[in-house]
Amino acid sequence: QVQLVESGGGLVQAGGSLRLSCTASGRTFSTYSVGWFRQAPGKEREFVATIRWLGSYSFYGDSVKGRFTISRDYAKNTVYLQMNSLKPEDTAVYYCAASVSRVGGSSRPGDYDYWGQGTQVTVSS
Repeated sequence: QVQLVESGGGLVQAGGSLRLSCTASGRTFSTYSVGWFRQAPGKEREFVATIRWLGSYSFYGDSVKGRFTISRDYAKNTVYLQMNSLKPEDTAVYYCAASVSRVGGSSRPGDYDYWGQGTQVTVSS
């Protein structure tokens, strides 16, 4: 079992930055890919970014390319999502997730086995 805890959400003005953290406990992330998703009220869960744990391969959703960066710290068992140039449309609950089978990462929520509880990000205009 893996437990995931997100942190770092909050309220920020448009154009600002936030860094989200996803820390794992239980088993380590050593062979899992990790993804970030977000969900705004009344909308479906949207893929944001994913990273392969072994190596640095990552890819992003079209709406965040060039603004968000996913990274990981092996020693801290943590994956980060650096969010720059935030827009009001980035407002959502952000979730991290871990996949056992999709070690190269995936944009599909159904490919992930473990989920965190989410952290709220609100971007004011």
